[in-house]
Amino acid sequence: MVVAISGLYLTRLVLVAMLWWIWFRGGPSARRDREIVIVTIVATFSALVCGRLLAHWLPFRLRPYANPELGMTFPQDESTTHFLRFWSAFPSDHAMMWCALAAGVFLASRRLGVIALLYSLVFICLPRVYLGLHHPTDILGGAALGIAICLILNRETLRQRIATPILNWSLDHEGLFQVGIFVLGFELASQFDEIRTLSEPFLKHF
Repeated sequence: MVVAISGLYLTRLVLVAMLWWIWFRGGPSARRDREIVIVTIVATFSALVCGRLLAHWLPFRLRPYANPELGMTFPQDESTTHFLRFWSAFPSDHAMMWCALAAGVFLASRRLGVIALLYSLVFICLPRVYLGLHHPTDILGGAALGIAICLILNRETLRQRIATPILNWSLDHEGLFQVGIFVLGFELASQFDEIRTLSEPFLKHF
């Protein structure tokens, strides 16, 4: 069951749906909400890139399931574990991305943000530890970095500077923007799997 939860896009789609609720809920804070959504998406992508770069530049850390010295046996999905064996465990890019997104939800709605953070920890981060894909410190470090990135980018002056051009463009090209945001929502739910796969050969040279 944990293997299934860890691999399903639907598990992560719940958090993406929270962003879309904030986008469409309207009210007097609608523009601020949309600024937060845009910058939060930028923050999640930035967290993913930052996580991959740190994993390459920091000393390599073996994942628990691949470390025989631990003397532990973990449930394994061979299609995933074989691929991840050569990726450093620290920091957890899952924790960075989804805790960054939860932080953005919190900025727009504290009650929903607390739910988003608990959800990301229980259904996204904890399974990574249970399956031996990460040490607890990989999760904690990744979560702290992801939240920090989101909060920094959402400082009011910086948030407006990032979001305003995109919001203005969305009003001039609404149809194209809606198509793009739909595709981006899927990429978020899939955690940019295709982009990460394509970028991996390039990153190995750094």
